[in-house]
Amino acid sequence: MSSRTGSKREVDATRGDLAAFWSQRVEKVLEILGTRRDGLSAVEAQERLKIHGPNTLKAGKRTTALGLLLGQFKSPIIVILIFAAVLAAFTGDLTDAIIILAIILFSAVLGFWQERGAVNAVRKLLAMVRTSVEVRRGGERVEVELEDIVPGDIVVLNAGDIIPADGLIVSSDYLYVDESALTGESYPVEKREGVVPEDAPLAARTNALFMGTHVVSGEAEAVMVNTGRDTEFGKISKQLEAKPEETEFERGVRRFGYLLIEVTLILVIAIFAINVALHRPVLDSFLFSLALAVGLTPQLLPAIISVNLSKGSRNMAAKKVIVKRLSSIENFGSMNILCSDKTGTLTAGRVELHSATDIEGGESDKVLFHAYLNAANESGFSNPLDEVIRGQGAFDTSGYEKLGEVPYDFIRKRLSVAVSSSEGNVMITKGALDKVLEVCARAESPGGGSVPIAEVRDRIREKYLAYSEEGLRVLGVAYRRLDGSSRIGKEDEREMTFLGFLSFSDPPKPEIAETVKSLERLGVSLKVITGDNALVAASVSRRVGKADPHIITGAELNSMSDAALQRRAATADVFAEVEPNQKERVIMALKKSGNVVGFMGDGINDAPALHASDVGISVDSAVDVAKEAADIVLLEKDLAVLADGIREGRTTFANTLKYVFMATSANFGNMFSMAGASLFLSYLPLLPGQVLLTNLMTDFPEMNIATDRVDSELTEKPRRWDIRFIRRFMLVFGALSSVFDYMTFGVLLLILHASTDQFRTGWFVESVISASIIVLVVRTRRPFYRSMPGKALLVATILVALATTAIPFTPLAGVLGFERLPAVFYLYIAGIVLLYVASAEVVKRAFYAWADGPARGGG
Repeated sequence: MSSRTGSKREVDATRGDLAAFWSQRVEKVLEILGTRRDGLSAVEAQERLKIHGPNTLKAGKRTTALGLLLGQFKSPIIVILIFAAVLAAFTGDLTDAIIILAIILFSAVLGFWQERGAVNAVRKLLAMVRTSVEVRRGGERVEVELEDIVPGDIVVLNAGDIIPADGLIVSSDYLYVDESALTGESYPVEKREGVVPEDAPLAARTNALFMGTHVVSGEAEAVMVNTGRDTEFGKISKQLEAKPEETEFERGVRRFGYLLIEVTLILVIAIFAINVALHRPVLDSFLFSLALAVGLTPQLLPAIISVNLSKGSRNMAAKKVIVKRLSSIENFGSMNILCSDKTGTLTAGRVELHSATDIEGGESDKVLFHAYLNAANESGFSNPLDEVIRGQGAFDTSGYEKLGEVPYDFIRKRLSVAVSSSEGNVMITKGALDKVLEVCARAESPGGGSVPIAEVRDRIREKYLAYSEEGLRVLGVAYRRLDGSSRIGKEDEREMTFLGFLSFSDPPKPEIAETVKSLERLGVSLKVITGDNALVAASVSRRVGKADPHIITGAELNSMSDAALQRRAATADVFAEVEPNQKERVIMALKKSGNVVGFMGDGINDAPALHASDVGISVDSAVDVAKEAADIVLLEKDLAVLADGIREGRTTFANTLKYVFMATSANFGNMFSMAGASLFLSYLPLLPGQVLLTNLMTDFPEMNIATDRVDSELTEKPRRWDIRFIRRFMLVFGALSSVFDYMTFGVLLLILHASTDQFRTGWFVESVISASIIVLVVRTRRPFYRSMPGKALLVATILVALATTAIPFTPLAGVLGFERLPAVFYLYIAGIVLLYVASAEVVKRAFYAWADGPARGGG
């Protein structure tokens, strides 16, 4: 870029100049990008963001107020109805057209108001767990959101950081990057500043960094060249265009929609055809059919789901659980298996050094000092074990200088550091005992001599087993003298001398046994997936209440077929000595058995398992890659927090299903009754505007469902979306509703001999009042008088009943086509509604008794 900001033409030219940026010197790239080592200014960055757009792989659409409002009219039925109303206005029926359009507009504004509040609330919550990147802006280090990274930004990277875009390394210090997402290479790759050939394949571009990868160890500064879709990750990933995998909740909503569409189409087409056959006005019949379709279509369902889920997410946030993907709330509530590491969840997470011992078990300062040199000079992601080692006393290391490092990876399971001193150069390795012994040829005895490793291997194993049975985590420490080498690699880990053991304690949390029991009471089985050995895992499991844990080791997993794993995983309590890639396999096996599986992870290697699970759970203190992969982020790494969140998730799901039950029972019953009445009446049972008003009035109480109380039994165990159960519910309670509608028809026609307007008025009043009050019955499995509804729902129901009763006595009555009814009618209505409520209670009890039978599943 010739200027500090650049035009669109200059941007395109720049991309051409930097097509192979890895083949150019750093200073040349900085010059082309119009940036400098101390970074862009805030103004320059803002200008470039306007030109290049946000650093995302998808064109992120911010939901605007206008977009939300227009979204209320996207239903094809609503669009057709508006068109028909306008047509009616032009044919002389202006009053009806105005009424229809006014009701549609009012419903849209109501839905918009609810959704707008929900969107704003969720936006604020997501801001709490946004991934930020450290950059240089005007020489100062500042944190900016990942989406705001632009070409020319100087990014500061440390272990655990996501690499936000494609760029060139400006400076580095023992930088190792995991590029497996792009290259498939399992081992971290060393990166350093320099120039590589233009035709170098991606895996050989050792001076370049790429989006979709992350830092394993070391630190660096890099200039970002390509962002968003211009990155290598944006070009090669075919999955970028695909939507995130549909959750069970989203699938359920979609299937529910299909069910209503089928019923609606059948009714609309049949009623329209019959009314035309009976020589009723075609336009009136068309409007009536469309109004019926609106009555059956829960057009407020998207708004109510949004409000319900956003309220649930706010409640969960108050319990220190941040929901990143709203639709994951249902899976969270449905979760019946939780997989988690033990460190910081089962245990206190406050690791303490128990001992540093030689091969005979005696305390050894030499072992501790070598471990200290190793931990003090490693530049990988900070871990609790190294932090504890670095906190052990005041060792004088002023005479030691770091020469090189081979960072820890999840295959070698060891970390090596080379240092120089007046006594020469030495490489120190610490890590998992078996992996350290693999590279040892000798072992140092307590007196300072050395013996072949084969002579003492069994004794070393015995000590290791003894420590492990105490629940201690054990690392091995080894060293090797070097011949003046300034850098080291994996190939140098050989012919080493085993020095001794480091053992660490991490006791279980005091309240963890009760927390595990509370999860079990919620129907959630905890399965521990850990890299620790089986003895340590078993010891911890016993101390948290699992008396005889069933353990599967990583070695057993390797020899087990997928079918065998699927059978055995269900009964396992602990998966020990597990490799990172095996976590994902365990989770997939549990899912294939029909479980809803949550995985809680916070490490660099947990991202694949978080993606594979039904509910990916991380913590606010996790590395960026884990937080990005998670659906839910805990502000505190505590299973008790998780249990609170599960209850809230189930409350949210239960309230969402309540709306579905209400919409299917009352609406379906009313619309079915209306369709039937139109067959034997010589006039339309309700005018199109009256049908829409009925639908609007019955929606008022239901819009408060998010604040409703939920019976405790609905949160005690996982519940899943069951479309067959909903269909049965709709048919049973819809039919029951129709019985009392026809009873109302009989009163109006046979006893009161109502006129056309009186019939419409009477049925409107009965329909709205009964549909509103029955909400209080179907919202609970208990007898309605034993389950107190939420205050807002109760007040809304009473207000709707009063307003409906009052409408025929207001000036609006004439406009809407209503007229006053004799007082005796209201006595009949009261009797019908009371009988309806009593019948609904009896039917409800029988329905749930049948649905919960041994061969069936309830909703």
